[in-house]
Amino acid sequence: MDKIKEKLKLLTTEPGCYLMKDETGKVIYVGKAKNLKRRVSSYFNREHTGKTKALVQNIKNFEYIVTASEVESLLLEINLIKKYSPKYNILLKDNKSYPYIEITDERYPRLIISRPRKIKGHKGKLFGPYPNASAARQTVQLLNRIYPFRKCHTMQKKVCLYYHIGQCLGYCEKKIDKQVIKEMISEVTSFLHGNYDEVRKKIKSLMIDASNKLNFERAIEYKQMLEYIDTVLEKQKISLNDNVTRDVINYYVKNDYISFQVLHLRDGRINMRDGEVFPLIDDVKDTLSYFVTSFYDKNDVPKEVLVTEDFDCDLLENAINTKFIVPQKGVKKQLVEMAYENAKIVLDEKFELIVRDDKRTFGANEALGKLIGIPNLKRIETFDNAHLFGTFTVSGMVVFTNGKPDKKEYRKYKITSGSKDDYHTMQEVIYRRYYRVLHDKLEKPDLIIVDGGIIQVHAAKEVLDNLYLDIPVLGLKKNDKHTTTALISEDKEYEIDKTSDVFHLLTRIQDEVHRFTINYHKDIRSKGSLSSILDNVPGIGAKRKKELLKKYKTITKLKSLTKEELATLLPDNVAENLYEFLKEYKKD
Repeated sequence: MDKIKEKLKLLTTEPGCYLMKDETGKVIYVGKAKNLKRRVSSYFNREHTGKTKALVQNIKNFEYIVTASEVESLLLEINLIKKYSPKYNILLKDNKSYPYIEITDERYPRLIISRPRKIKGHKGKLFGPYPNASAARQTVQLLNRIYPFRKCHTMQKKVCLYYHIGQCLGYCEKKIDKQVIKEMISEVTSFLHGNYDEVRKKIKSLMIDASNKLNFERAIEYKQMLEYIDTVLEKQKISLNDNVTRDVINYYVKNDYISFQVLHLRDGRINMRDGEVFPLIDDVKDTLSYFVTSFYDKNDVPKEVLVTEDFDCDLLENAINTKFIVPQKGVKKQLVEMAYENAKIVLDEKFELIVRDDKRTFGANEALGKLIGIPNLKRIETFDNAHLFGTFTVSGMVVFTNGKPDKKEYRKYKITSGSKDDYHTMQEVIYRRYYRVLHDKLEKPDLIIVDGGIIQVHAAKEVLDNLYLDIPVLGLKKNDKHTTTALISEDKEYEIDKTSDVFHLLTRIQDEVHRFTINYHKDIRSKGSLSSILDNVPGIGAKRKKELLKKYKTITKLKSLTKEELATLLPDNVAENLYEFLKEYKKD
């Protein structure tokens, strides 16, 4: 949640799409927003119920894509949902589909709002979808006033009011020239693809005509139509009116890193995005060529790629066998700028999060040192033990330097003394670690943390005293939910504020040492033989062990048995012991 809070502060107020991810990095929800900052933040700064609450509880990270308009974000959202099939998009959908504008497939077509169940194979000509149903309706009303399409759902026997006010050609009484209808469809299609000039001219002509006839009320209506085109539709226009498969590539460099963004345009609109960030080692121009050639070695090559003048277009055209264009103006240039903006956002966010994380972890480490009286706290070594009913006993040690994990310093210990209690296990691992530190003159820690209570603290201190080492040792005191509530030494307890950075640092250390030790324990257990496992089950002696080995041979076969099946082979209490032992073992 801390990472999410930091990312929320960096969000833009631009429109775009956001992708919510779970702890594995899987996309679980895709949404669109007119204002990304406001929309994404709303998930985390208010209470939710039902499925939305379940979604928020599973969000561990998010990413976002900036678009030029709400329309672009809608189209991108649809394609992202198709790509990822996110769990919560399916759970949260409300059976409403986005509206399309349709020119119906009829002898005398109508221009209507449509919500088709299936897009593919639909007979009418569809435009959209539109994120704003009201805008779609207004657009249809505007076009129906300018172009006299058929208005009635079923053909009437007589002409109606629409014919008398010039908004219908009277299809029910007259035979209309197909060419007239074809031209209307062509002009409306062009308009709905974003070419507004022809319709503007028509409306302007009608406005002037109405004004000349002193019909000022009608002239004002036409003026409002022109304003609607300029203020609503133009804002949503960033598309290309062709069917050319096209990609847009741009980049951004910062602190010796380079961020690439590839926008994929199909049917004139953005329908997907790819991106990559990596260290900038070579010359920028060489890196651009390397990225593009590598990208199209793994992805479909479009008919056209829009780039900036920094790209070596001649070289790339020869290498990839497609057209590379550096646009100078218009929508294509806008798209290249949008790709740059997304590349910049990705890299700026990456570095800002690193800076904030460094500042926070260093600050938390400093605050921990102040709390426990170690002013220059740098290196912390933390230990945890794991075993299975006293068998396969192991220990793990993780190292945090200035609040950050130092994984090359991690160590694993297989306990060899045969100790079955935490006290002696802790003594063995502490002795082995710090005897080695003394013998090999390794760096000593400023603090030792044991994942346990006062017993483990005493065990560690006793060994260190015998080695004449004066290193502070603290234990992690936990509540019944296994959450750390305090640090304890042999003679003192330090309460930890759950909202503090110190608490989050200690939680991270605890989680990391537990993860590291448990993974090692599982690895050791997986390598253990059935024979060695049976040696540790109370009630199984040499004879029973021999019979079980002869019949089952492997751990896997024995693990598949139920308690009842084991009871047919062994006395009830022994079967219970073996079943419980294997149940723990099954957790792998």
